[in-house]
Amino acid sequence: MTLIPKGKPRTVAQALGVVLFMGGMAWASVPLYDWFCRVTGYGGATSTATADSDEILDRTIKVRFDGSLERDMPWEFKPMQREVELRIGETGLVFYEAYNPTDEPVAGTASYNVAPFDAGGFFTKIDCFCFEQQVLDPGERVEMPVTFYVDPDIVDDRDAKHIHTITLSYTFYETDLPAEATEQAALDTGARAATKPN
Repeated sequence: MTLIPKGKPRTVAQALGVVLFMGGMAWASVPLYDWFCRVTGYGGATSTATADSDEILDRTIKVRFDGSLERDMPWEFKPMQREVELRIGETGLVFYEAYNPTDEPVAGTASYNVAPFDAGGFFTKIDCFCFEQQVLDPGERVEMPVTFYVDPDIVDDRDAKHIHTITLSYTFYETDLPAEATEQAALDTGARAATKPN
């Protein structure tokens, strides 16, 4: 049995406090960083809008698309278009494809970023599959849209005005199934078990 030497309980309490504080900061850092990026556009976070741009310029810009999966995410996921060229301010529509090859429903949420980082605040999404959790049933294949435009203000930004190509990247990671999907999966498993021959 290890005993704490006399006079040391305060040091142990301080060390424990530091460990707990650091753990709390590590836990909070991801949502805080995500919020900061969304507000400022730092780190390639995008903007959102509810309608098309009011202005469309004659200058064009290329947008490339990339898709990846977090380790252990069982889906297949890829952009259906690798690149589009459109006028700045023009609304674009592209699709990503996701496929669940497993025999169980799988839920996923997509994180995203834009490169170069200076373009993040000018890449504006109107609608995106990344706005909400996606659930794919066993063997289900879906096409998921992204509607977007590049804000015309990009041409007046000191750092971003020379950008000619933007890359939009998504990474899907597995998340817990919503309650209704979990209940349905249990019913489906029960139904399969009941129909198996003895």
